[in-house]
Amino acid sequence: MEPLTEQRNVVGPLVFGFLRLVGVSESRQQALAEAVTDYCRRHELTLGGMYMERRTATSCAFVGMLDAVQATRPYGVVFPTWSHLGPKAIAAERRQRLNAAGAEILLVRGVRPARTRDSASTPATGSTTS
Repeated sequence: MEPLTEQRNVVGPLVFGFLRLVGVSESRQQALAEAVTDYCRRHELTLGGMYMERRTATSCAFVGMLDAVQATRPYGVVFPTWSHLGPKAIAAERRQRLNAAGAEILLVRGVRPARTRDSASTPATGSTTS
């Protein structure tokens, strides 16, 4: 008899984590990284990597993460909160770029916004949006 799925090593959908850590203490950085990791574990998501933006003037971490998203076509990107997308001036553009790449935006804390295109249920919220 085959074991149940819960008893097998099943790989969940691939996601990447992203943290904006400008002016954040080392202990806060660790707590945020652990929150993203724990979120992925609880929602049975495979965390493929964690990208960390530490400077306000550059977006190397976001560009690197976006390159990884475009290359691997993961399920989505996990952010602790909306503020990790960056200041309002660039957050909307980043959101559009992630949507264009086909990546879901998953939040550890916060409400997930409606998508511009139809999307199915997500393990993050369990809801559907249109």
